[in-house]
Amino acid sequence: MKIPIQINENSAEPLYHQIENQLRSLIITGQLGEGTHLPSIREFAGALNCSVITVRRVYQDLENEGLLRTKQGTGTFVAQVEAGDREHYRLKAAEEAMQAAVQSGKAVGCTEEEMESLFREALRAIYSN
Repeated sequence: MKIPIQINENSAEPLYHQIENQLRSLIITGQLGEGTHLPSIREFAGALNCSVITVRRVYQDLENEGLLRTKQGTGTFVAQVEAGDREHYRLKAAEEAMQAAVQSGKAVGCTEEEMESLFREALRAIYSN
């Protein structure tokens, strides 16, 4: 199965974090439904051109969150995610992305007012379409 993960090699965000966030998003939005069989760690690492250790960490983190389950000898599958949990993960992912954006802005010297203005612009640009 081909999983649509895009890696940005120029990003400051660690590779495992990029993969984990995108895979989490695919599960939370239902694009990868309950019971979907994921590629083996080795296959997925090969497809993403990254190390087996990176993919193992992603799978373990998402399993610890309850989004994946592994059956010995069978593989890794998307776990059942209850509606309330799905909502929690969805909001948590958005919150983490906003916090990262604010940290980036702060790191380059943006003021709180500038960040608020940029946030409003981004909202208008994205939601007005």
